[in-house]
Amino acid sequence: MKIVCYDCGKAQVESAFDYQCQCGGLLEVVHDFANVDAEELKQAFRQRLAERMSPYASGVWRYKELIYPELPEEAIVTKYEGNTGLYESELIRQSLGIRKLWLKAQSENPSGSFKDNGMAVAVSHGRMLGYNRFTCTSTGNTSSSLAMYAAWAGCESVVLVPSDQISLNKVLQTLAYGAKVVQFDGTYDDGIRFYKQHGKELGLYICNSINPLRIEGQKSIVYEMAQNLRWELPDWIVIPGGALSNVTALGKGLRDLLELGFIEKLPRVALVQAEGASPFHKLMSSGEQELVPVMQPSTIASAMNIGHPPSWRKAREFLKSCDGITCSVTDEEIMEAKALVDRSGIGCEPASAATVAGLRKLMAERKIGREESAVCILTGNLLKDTDVLRKYDHGIVSSPLALESLKSLV
Repeated sequence: MKIVCYDCGKAQVESAFDYQCQCGGLLEVVHDFANVDAEELKQAFRQRLAERMSPYASGVWRYKELIYPELPEEAIVTKYEGNTGLYESELIRQSLGIRKLWLKAQSENPSGSFKDNGMAVAVSHGRMLGYNRFTCTSTGNTSSSLAMYAAWAGCESVVLVPSDQISLNKVLQTLAYGAKVVQFDGTYDDGIRFYKQHGKELGLYICNSINPLRIEGQKSIVYEMAQNLRWELPDWIVIPGGALSNVTALGKGLRDLLELGFIEKLPRVALVQAEGASPFHKLMSSGEQELVPVMQPSTIASAMNIGHPPSWRKAREFLKSCDGITCSVTDEEIMEAKALVDRSGIGCEPASAATVAGLRKLMAERKIGREESAVCILTGNLLKDTDVLRKYDHGIVSSPLALESLKSLV
């Protein structure tokens, strides 16, 4: 495993681990799969499905050879993350009118979001380097995942939280795990800039998506999806986009599978952003070369409320390689899709529902055909943002009734 600059290609010495190159580019992990026996690995991955108490019971560390082969087993931090449901909902499929549909419920992770896949690897790496204080800036899911893993590893966590448009539930979850939470005036992007400048001098290991080990763990989502589908992926994977680490990780995982011969071709990827925080969609639609940040992003989907996604160059390069597309959806479209996912019995937070809203929109625009197949990735749990639920009428009877009066209502 090597860590190199995505922009200039310069290799980094792991003992001098940093989060960006001297040229300013983001770093990424590069694996050498030349001597890997794909069939042998498939067999190992299949056998590990029977594990229950070892690190390999994790839906991340099951794929250790493709994520962090050099990490000593005793350094692994895990709460058996991954192993999330891949569901077929006839209600949602019929509503959208697509031939075949699955929903990958990353909301079933230990802290309730897809962030756990990457965080397990980042915290393991930080512990191996000798860190005992971990940090991130977050609109919610990253902070609660970090706080959980840091607590589980017996370490401290410090979290920067923007003062506006965040989910109180996620902040309370973060506090419950024992994190020191510092609210600041500014945006997610301001927090990232602060940590790039000061993280190292403060002795903090940064767990945001600028950390290449986070991406290595996150890509296990597509490994697990592919294994569940017997290594035959659908025509489309639909994913929400905020910081764009998810699509970056997805792309990296898909390329690994293709290089190893686990899959025969790349599926197409559709990335969905919220209309009020959609700088990447605007970039891809315009054909411009540089992303123009949204200085004051605003969306009901707090997990996507990011105006300057740090991984936009990687995301653009991957979408071009797989003939991918982007779209943006309104808050109203997100909430309509959320009601459908909730009613199906799966449930999700608003950012997750953006994938279903985006799939519906792309089908209406005939960019995705009714005869095709798709997986929508649901990134966060239904209870991550109950403030949103309170704003909508869910048909509850508003006043207490005597039991004998219930017959007319049920």
